[in-house]
Amino acid sequence: VQLVESGGGLVKPGGSLRLSCAASGLTFSSYTMSWYRQAPGKERKLVARINSAGAITNYADSVKGRFTISRDNAKNTVYLQMNSLKPEDTAVYYCNAVRMAFSPYWGQGTQVTVSS
Repeated sequence: VQLVESGGGLVKPGGSLRLSCAASGLTFSSYTMSWYRQAPGKERKLVARINSAGAITNYADSVKGRFTISRDNAKNTVYLQMNSLKPEDTAVYYCNAVRMAFSPYWGQGTQVTVSS
C-alpha cells in the first residue's frame, strides 16, 4: 500500500494550496480518508476527514470554512483545498486511510509553509 502526498510548498498568508494524496494497493473506495498535520514540537492532529462514499466530511474547528476535503474514487485520490492560509497552518500534512478491521495507512507527508 502506498499513499503519496503532493502539492505542498511555500505560500504567503491569505494564499491557497491544493494537496493531493494518491493511493495504490488498497481498495480505495472502501476507506475513510483523512488529512492530519503536525507542526514542529506538536502532536499530529486531524484536519479533515471524508467517508468512503464522499458524502460525509468533518473538519477541525481551526480550518472550517477555509479548507475543503474531497475525493475521486475513480482516481484513487483524496484532495485538500486550503484557502485563506495562515502562518499557523504551517505543518507537515499527512494523508491517512482507515477501514474497519484493517490496519491504517499513512503517507510520508508534505510540508506546507505559510510565511510572508
